[in-house]
Amino acid sequence: MLIKKEQLKKDLPDIRPGDIVKVHQKIKEGDKTRIQIFEGLTIARKHGKGIEATITVRRTTGSVGVERIFPIHSPAIEKMEIVERRKARRSKLYYLRKTKKRKIRLKRKELPEQTKKPKQDNKGKIENKDKEKAK
Repeated sequence: MLIKKEQLKKDLPDIRPGDIVKVHQKIKEGDKTRIQIFEGLTIARKHGKGIEATITVRRTTGSVGVERIFPIHSPAIEKMEIVERRKARRSKLYYLRKTKKRKIRLKRKELPEQTKKPKQDNKGKIENKDKEKAK
């Protein structure tokens, strides 16, 4: 199936290598369609932002690594969301294929959409600094 420039998706997040993403993909089984979610670490982004742009997402289940290449503008992709953003110092993170899951250390970056939650004490009550100062 060929994609034309008019069919490019405009509401995609800026996905970079190092991001942990959830990709919602439509799967057709017989006459039914369902959405399957693939969550993993983005290890590469190729072909720019044009029609042929792809991302490579890797996840490990147990001790088996699984990689999938997703065309960003494919009609089979329902949506993509960034779960966590991490700082990567390279544009291709292929070296992560050889490392163990526990040895992968990328610095976390806070997403701009996330707001900080108020701190909670042991009993689940929200601390209010203003009330403490008034006493």
